[in-house]
Amino acid sequence: MSAVLYRETQAFHLGYSRIALAMPPAALVFLSCRQILWKHPWGNPPMSNGGLLFLTVLLVLVYVRLMTVRLVTELRPGQLSVAMKGLWRKKRVAVADIRSAKPVEYDPVVEYRGWGIRSGPRGKAYIASGNHAVQLELRDGNKLLVGSQTPTELASRIAQARCET
Repeated sequence: MSAVLYRETQAFHLGYSRIALAMPPAALVFLSCRQILWKHPWGNPPMSNGGLLFLTVLLVLVYVRLMTVRLVTELRPGQLSVAMKGLWRKKRVAVADIRSAKPVEYDPVVEYRGWGIRSGPRGKAYIASGNHAVQLELRDGNKLLVGSQTPTELASRIAQARCET
């Protein structure tokens, strides 16, 4: 495996959204305890204890998975990869296919309607937090916006990697 020239990991800053996302699993935990431990059935007809427990565990695991998703940007000689770790989405771009890389500021809500893997006026975007990124222009004419807390460093490392290939 080749050496890593640049690596950045970003968490999503969800703030109060974490509380809203935690409500359905918390409610199911409460209902499961109510039915299984305190013997007060829920529903008409009540769901089986096994089914309720399965649904509760499933929803809690989905919540935990969503809270652990990270945007990981990695530059290696010859390749840039941007991944949403935890969602199995990875974008690989050959360094030779990058025509230009420049640091930019953008508005994630106005331009992309939020964070995550998005499409917008600057092409496809991988963004987790903040309003700084590197705008890539590829040889095939496509554009890719890669969110970064250190966009100047990432852009310069990409430029160095392009010169070495």
